[in-house]
Amino acid sequence: MYRIRFHGRGGQGMKTSSRILGTAFFYEGYEVQDAPKYGAERRGAPVSAYVRADKKSIFERGVIHNPDLVVVSDESLLIAIPEILAEGTTPRTIILVNSSGNVSEWKEKSDVKSEIVYLPVKESAGDNENAVHLVSTACAAAAAGLTAVISRINIEKAMLEEHSSLDTSAMKENIEAALYAYDSMKQCKKIPPRSDDVLYAMHDPKWAEFRFQHSGLSAPAIHHAGTSVKNATGSWRIFHPEIREDICSRCSLCSGYCPDSAIKIKEDGYPEIDYTHCKGCLICLTVCPKHAIESHPEGSSFKRSHYRGDV
Repeated sequence: MYRIRFHGRGGQGMKTSSRILGTAFFYEGYEVQDAPKYGAERRGAPVSAYVRADKKSIFERGVIHNPDLVVVSDESLLIAIPEILAEGTTPRTIILVNSSGNVSEWKEKSDVKSEIVYLPVKESAGDNENAVHLVSTACAAAAAGLTAVISRINIEKAMLEEHSSLDTSAMKENIEAALYAYDSMKQCKKIPPRSDDVLYAMHDPKWAEFRFQHSGLSAPAIHHAGTSVKNATGSWRIFHPEIREDICSRCSLCSGYCPDSAIKIKEDGYPEIDYTHCKGCLICLTVCPKHAIESHPEGSSFKRSHYRGDV
């Protein structure tokens, strides 16, 4: 059985990546599971998805705790959630990272023994925003190449099925990006076949028994001052807003609609974005009547601050 786990950020298409890979496995005659792991789904938040594939019926369920392959679409996650990415990895696990740099520092700090493979993403002929969306395509195709059992024809067929809504030009660009990533995996170490394909041993769920408490103790209540300011949620962004003061009418709608109070009004009446806590939801861009707010791809770099306050 192949057990593959995808990690990315909301909006980067990790659910789509798992579907493309799952569909490609299906065309090869495999039984397949592919699903996202639901949690705090919002743009930029860390999200994950998984794929299981086997020639036999699959009786495992739930998230994958011992993956054969871990795909990381955004290298900033190496700083944001290193323990989650490394969970269950072993020396036989391959970690595929969308990065052009060196992630050995993260590997050493996380005590990861797995082999690291870098994901090559073909540059988009269009704007930078299109390049961001090609990452999910490249992740799926590169993962397929590392299995050594999925053909180029079937990864292309899976692309055509899962991206059927795209226009001809976008479809062509996505297929080119997919096949480029797939072919780039030819010289890389492949996922080794697992000879111990048996059901996971049942883990003790460690149920906790709680005694009934007096309602004064057990009822929901806030006992401490807020700490949300310490949660640097700027690391969630995949796009960041920028305000053009030459167009801004100082109406303050962006500040009023910001769900995280990350836009303050300066003394001169112009808004200012707190990038340490701006999650990149772009609600401000939507409500701006003067279209004075632009969005730009965040761009990931292992050397950047994890809260991305240096925009």
